[in-house]
Parts: sequence; C-alpha cells; structure tokens
Amino acid sequence: ISYSLQKLFPPDGRDVFGIDRKSGEIHLRGDLDFEDTCLYRLQVDAADQGNPPLSGHCKVVLEVLDVND
Repeated sequence: ISYSLQKLFPPDGRDVFGIDRKSGEIHLRGDLDFEDTCLYRLQVDAADQGNPPLSGHCKVVLEVLDVND
C-alpha cells in the first residue's frame, strides 16, 4: 500500500506536514503556531499495487491548542 497527502486546508499545510509513503505515518516538517493556524484538514489517500489497483481515503483533522497562554 502506498500513502499520500492530497487535499490540505489551508493549502500551505504541504509545507508543514509530510507522510511516509510506505507506513502512512504523518510527521511534521515545520513548527505549528496557534496564532497562524489553529486547524488543519488533511486527506490521506491509500492505494494498493493490485490489478486493477484499489484505493481509499480518510480525513484527518488536527486542532492546534494554545497551551502557553
């Protein structure tokens, strides 16, 4: 199975999040700042290598909390 990030909101979320194509593990590429963005929506797509290939997707919603105020 191969994983990928497709639709991200806000669109600059591609700079913040990455995904391991083999395991599907989502990781941060940069810092999160509550003052900049408090909510991210990611779509994770998964596809197998079958013939014909099958695919599916799920939505991941990430809420950033401001814990230092």
